[in-house]
Amino acid sequence: MHESTVMHIAAQALTLAIKLGGPILIASLVVGLTISLFQSVTQLQEFTLTFVPKLIVIVLVLLFSGHWMMTEMISFVHSLFSQLPHLLRG
Repeated sequence: MHESTVMHIAAQALTLAIKLGGPILIASLVVGLTISLFQSVTQLQEFTLTFVPKLIVIVLVLLFSGHWMMTEMISFVHSLFSQLPHLLRG
């Protein structure tokens, strides 16, 4: 297996990780920023006020985009397994 092949597979894996983690991180960031602004305006400092809405939004994002995430992951693993004979030959 050549160094360029390993780098290509690693780049694909990192790209997939960013694609799969992006929606969850962006949704969590938006909710966290919104709740922080609300807490700043109302001067209400409650820990559960940030935790519960983030948890609900993350569950909703996983519920709506979970199928797409699983499809992307399965296609990546399938492509790796299809390349396996070529990779083992060198």
